[in-house]
Amino acid sequence: MASESFGFQAEISQLLDLIINTFYSNKEIFLREIISNASDALDKIRYASLTDPSVLDSGKDLYIRITPDKENKILSIRDTGIGMTKADLVNNLGTIAKSGTKGFMEALQSGADISMIGQFGVGFYSAYLVAERVQVISKHNDDEQYIWESAAGGTFTITPDVDGVPLGRGSEIRLYLKEDQLEYLEEKRIKEIVKKHSEFISYPIQLAVTKEVEKLTPSLQEVEDDEEVAEDKEESKIEEVEDEDKKEKKTKKIKEKQVTNEELNKTKPIWTRNPSEITAEEYAAFYKSLTNDWEEHLAVKHFSVEGQLEFKAILFVPKRAPFDLFESKKKRNNIKLYVRRVFIMDDCEDLIPEYLNFIKGIVDSEDLPLNISRETLQQNKILKVIRKNLVKKCLDLFSEIAEDKDNFNKFYESFGKNIKLGIHEDAQNRSKLAEFLRFYSTKSTEEMTSLKDYITRMPEVQKNIYYLTGESLSAVKDSPFLEVLKKKGFEVLLLVDPIDEYAITQLKEFDGHKLICVSKEGLELEETEEEKKAREEEAKQFEDLCKTVKDALGDKVEKVVVSNRISDSPCVLVTGQFGWSSNMERIMKAQALRDSSMSSYMASKKTLELNPHNPIVKELKRKVSEDKADKSVRDLTYLLFETALLTSGFSLDDPTSFAKRIHRMIALGLDVDEEESAPVASTSTEVPAAEAASTSAMEEID
Repeated sequence: MASESFGFQAEISQLLDLIINTFYSNKEIFLREIISNASDALDKIRYASLTDPSVLDSGKDLYIRITPDKENKILSIRDTGIGMTKADLVNNLGTIAKSGTKGFMEALQSGADISMIGQFGVGFYSAYLVAERVQVISKHNDDEQYIWESAAGGTFTITPDVDGVPLGRGSEIRLYLKEDQLEYLEEKRIKEIVKKHSEFISYPIQLAVTKEVEKLTPSLQEVEDDEEVAEDKEESKIEEVEDEDKKEKKTKKIKEKQVTNEELNKTKPIWTRNPSEITAEEYAAFYKSLTNDWEEHLAVKHFSVEGQLEFKAILFVPKRAPFDLFESKKKRNNIKLYVRRVFIMDDCEDLIPEYLNFIKGIVDSEDLPLNISRETLQQNKILKVIRKNLVKKCLDLFSEIAEDKDNFNKFYESFGKNIKLGIHEDAQNRSKLAEFLRFYSTKSTEEMTSLKDYITRMPEVQKNIYYLTGESLSAVKDSPFLEVLKKKGFEVLLLVDPIDEYAITQLKEFDGHKLICVSKEGLELEETEEEKKAREEEAKQFEDLCKTVKDALGDKVEKVVVSNRISDSPCVLVTGQFGWSSNMERIMKAQALRDSSMSSYMASKKTLELNPHNPIVKELKRKVSEDKADKSVRDLTYLLFETALLTSGFSLDDPTSFAKRIHRMIALGLDVDEEESAPVASTSTEVPAAEAASTSAMEEID
């Protein structure tokens, strides 16, 4: 019967021109689109069979089969789906423009990716990315078998298939590949594409694999013997047995090509199953196939969301953090987004916040509209709902991990920084994330403690949570800032991770208790009326000394006051309540690409706090009351200030002059005479009298 010729609808012709004449790097998506269409056809026949089982009489097996034919350069994709009638072939493959055709071309022109083609309902035409000519052979239960064919030149033909192999039911798409696209006939390449894009299609995807096998076959001589035996029926049985012996000797090995169908998508989409039916081993196997991790996961959350939006998801927490967890050029997350089990993308930044970038898993949505490009997908409201649900489920998962102390220790060691980053970035879930924080403290230097546990240990009089930040545990555990707090029995959290400073300043309070930094000014410790009066009295007594010390130090400090936070050390330097702490200043100075203008106003003004009970401070007070112009007071003040800089966690601006002062003291302590100490105190001009050495020997080195 003769072929009928039809013209493509104008928009489809334009689309085909665009596909054929533009260079696209990711041409492999053609296979994903054809497999997705085949899967839809199989869905339709399965759905029809629910009401009328007889539709499957034409073939009960539902599968998709890929057959590469290297000799003829044809790639065939066959499905046993519903098939198409002649009218379907005319309408669906050319004469009726899909609503998405125009939308897709507009999206392409505005820079969208070719891989979005299927989401505009025109995925079939992606076949022309790799094929110069396409044939579609289709058989529907209600019609004969037809061949649709086009080389995309503006027309297509439809011919009744009278000579071809009967399909029974379904469609076969034959792609006559372009000369430069023959890689898609390679077994390895096909497997790679199917694994990447179509691994979780509900129907088996088979690949016709051609293998060479060795077979024992009769030789030419043996065949002649067989004929003789057949003609001469009157020979004795003994001779026949001899013939058989001869036959055995005359067989030879030859290589023969054998075609077998290998299933490519053996990993089933376990997220579609009921979580109660899935074993831990199945989850582990699925996790390894998904992530290529050599270890099993630490924890898993498998859930589905129903209602206004429907999606299923499996989230895994790995056992260890990858070495490049915070690498900025790295792919943003490990959540693969599927729509009805077809892979869409794995780098959707709106799907999960950055601080949860270690979570691996799959989200499979039934509702994501298919006519949206990557650009609009980013702003899609549905994605925001998915994101909110994913974050909530991740926090539930962390709570489950926290029930097992050993597992949580492993988790916190690997991903503690992510939790702290979350506190810095995610205001909505800040209080929930704070429950997972763990810090060392003055009462727990061996084992980290949670904020909840800290609150249970607080004395009744204590209202706030106190913390101190520093470079290392050894640097802060005996800090002068802790002296009075330790005496009062107040526990102080010791924050020694650089990110702690960022996180804790955002947190501000936990469970109704304010978080107070003990190295910043404005520390109000709970005290009795008597203590308060005594402190006010001391402040009056030391007013003169404070003024003299301030005059000596000039603008190095903003003010000098009597301290309520130290009991042993002579003095400490505290920073302003809203500026950087000494630790933050150290961190910011270490930033290679920092903006130095910011340092000038964020680096806090320092307040020198003096301890009125310390013998050194008392002696200084006596000296000032005797003679305000005493040179040694100024020198001692400088030495005390620089020592306080070090003990309070700052770095020295001028370490050389500090070293000279210390050397001078050592020289005095060893009673070294002037000649020997002169090189050390090179700026010194006077030789101090022996009896005055202890008071005024540290002269104007500055």
